[in-house]
Amino acid sequence: MEALQVIWYILIGVLLLGYSILDGFDLGIGTLFPFLAKNETEKRVLLNAIGPFWDGNEVWILTGGGALFAAFPKTYATVFSGFYLALMLVLFALIFRAVSFEFRAHALSGKGFWEWSFIIGSFLPALLYGVALGNVVYGVPMKLINGNIEYAGNFFTLLRPYPLLIGVFGLVMFLLQGATYAALKSEGEVYERSRKMVISLWWAFLVLGIITFIATVIVLPHSIKSVLAWIAAVVAWLGWYLVRNYTVKGKDSAAFYASSLSIIGLWGIIGAIHFPNLVRAINDPSLSLTIYNSSSSKLTLTVMLIIALIGMPIVILYTAYIYKWFKGKVKLEEGSY
Repeated sequence: MEALQVIWYILIGVLLLGYSILDGFDLGIGTLFPFLAKNETEKRVLLNAIGPFWDGNEVWILTGGGALFAAFPKTYATVFSGFYLALMLVLFALIFRAVSFEFRAHALSGKGFWEWSFIIGSFLPALLYGVALGNVVYGVPMKLINGNIEYAGNFFTLLRPYPLLIGVFGLVMFLLQGATYAALKSEGEVYERSRKMVISLWWAFLVLGIITFIATVIVLPHSIKSVLAWIAAVVAWLGWYLVRNYTVKGKDSAAFYASSLSIIGLWGIIGAIHFPNLVRAINDPSLSLTIYNSSSSKLTLTVMLIIALIGMPIVILYTAYIYKWFKGKVKLEEGSY
């Protein structure tokens, strides 16, 4: 049973990691849209860079939510009820972002509205995902009601300094991922702006990374005792270092992979310092939701694991095929976004 619970902890982490890497560049490009593209042609280049992928990328977060519901239903219920308003903001942002692709391309009027829907619909999730994660790791007030552990705060409880810091750091992570991908897929002025943006975000990542490290040591002193967290930190900083090195040399693919490596390291840090917790109770550690007190039955975990072992390789192979099919620089054609 414990082995199954640990496996599902890792699997959900892999799904969230996949989402961060893949939809991360979507959200990053969307947020950077007004800074990277200055005319209609350049805007179409960026939209076509992510056009074939964005909806498939979002499958990862949907699958992650479904896996959380199936494997750890008590945690799912607590998070989605306690963070309700914040999650609704993310949901509506993603909805407007999704429809903005088609409406911007085909609407005879109001193109500016749909363009800003795309920008804001990318910015809000990129920021709020990190804020939500920061609250989960830092801890939220919990209470016991009729034998059930429930969130005891409100919306403004989520807006504390440390979670907001994680939100901003996560936003910069997405922006760096988006800038490296924009450089990978573009040419000309967009390409040059993207490379300059990568360097600027590289420095922002460094500064925020140091601040976040210091803040984490202060609010979560146990985190520095995790050997796995230190190994993951080395991976994260190696990826960060290589991003600039490859960008300067014009190795755009390698820079994007290095940025992805940095994301892998950051998720490794979170997984290591947070285990076995899923949601920490800041007021009473005994009320924390862990993989042990909030999981489904052994039968459910076993059946879902079998389904995951069959389904995940198919999804990964399909994703790899799509990215291989649409590899290379964007070339505008009739009928594109």
